[in-house]
Amino acid sequence: MSDKTQPARGFSDDEFARRCQNAQSPMIEQNIDAILLTCEPDVRYFTGYFTRFWESPTRPWFVLLPKIGKPIAIIPAIGADLMSKCWVDDIHTWTSPDLIDDGVTLLSDIIIKTIGKSGNLGIPMGHETHLRMPLASFFKLQKLTPNISITDASALLVSLQMIKSDAEIAKISHICRIADRSFARVSEICEKGRSISSVFRNFQRLLLEEGADWVPYMAGGAEQGGYSDVISPASDALLQDGDIIMIDTGAVFDGYFCDFDRNFAIGSANQPAQDAYTLLYDATDAGIKATQIGQKASDVYKAIADIISLQKEIGDVGRLGHGLGMRLTEWPSLIATDHTVLKENMVLTIEPSLEISSGKIMVHEENIVITKHGAQLLSKRAPKHLPILGASS
Repeated sequence: MSDKTQPARGFSDDEFARRCQNAQSPMIEQNIDAILLTCEPDVRYFTGYFTRFWESPTRPWFVLLPKIGKPIAIIPAIGADLMSKCWVDDIHTWTSPDLIDDGVTLLSDIIIKTIGKSGNLGIPMGHETHLRMPLASFFKLQKLTPNISITDASALLVSLQMIKSDAEIAKISHICRIADRSFARVSEICEKGRSISSVFRNFQRLLLEEGADWVPYMAGGAEQGGYSDVISPASDALLQDGDIIMIDTGAVFDGYFCDFDRNFAIGSANQPAQDAYTLLYDATDAGIKATQIGQKASDVYKAIADIISLQKEIGDVGRLGHGLGMRLTEWPSLIATDHTVLKENMVLTIEPSLEISSGKIMVHEENIVITKHGAQLLSKRAPKHLPILGASS
């Protein structure tokens, strides 16, 4: 489906230059000579290198961000052509997979050439990060660079990537609109007697028809009066009157995610389910209103939790929202102990949950961006009352 409001794909070289400069100033302050990037979102953030080839675990990919100048790519030769189309000029390759030395010696040589034999190398090693290279290769890299110090660069990268540019927000907003249009068509694919797996497959089809590039994440649940968890794959069980189905999607446009869900009742809804939905709606409103520049993630958590706890127990999903962007879930987490200060152009999900009865929960989620004037919805606000599909007239 064509969409005249679709933002341009990719980013300008100026945007990548700003991202690098925004990283390099604190790198100099923190005495970090270079940062080693190994994960897809980090590599893409600083280079524009965008491919689904990351789905293959066979090859490692390395980008070195020096404290001065452009990123340096140390990558398998199969990716050289695509990387050459990015704004990166300095590209080093090897033939991969190499079962003896899969780029490690080349990487160590570039690191030493860039920062010296005793420089300070930053590597993301904190919460929500991982090292995407074989552990044996990392041990070998350490042996080849014995005098290089390694420091945690997680906080530096998080502080940059939490704040989205206008171009990034436009992409997230666009995929949210695509999901909105898809949810508006749920009645086409969801009714009594259909299997839950059929609904989930067809909802992915709707997302693609409406303009999503792909749908990496689909989950939810459907049971009588609520559901028992929110991360299960769809079963082949048939929808029945009184079921509450929740569909949660993380669809992608140009490498940026939406992440929100919608609840629907099949045929009819009992009063506890309707009351739970209304309570979640009110809690979501409280969270949106509390999301202001200068407040903390923990403040938003408290605003949501205070509404729910007046009547119900908070659902045991661990948090009541999170960051959103190149990853389905990003920093921060809306929990009582995350005191991240909220800033303009952060994109968050507001995701309250509650326990309807023993073993049954309900979750609601919206996507927002923080502006000078408060939170602005990126997803279209869900109906105030629980939608009932196929209700008897």
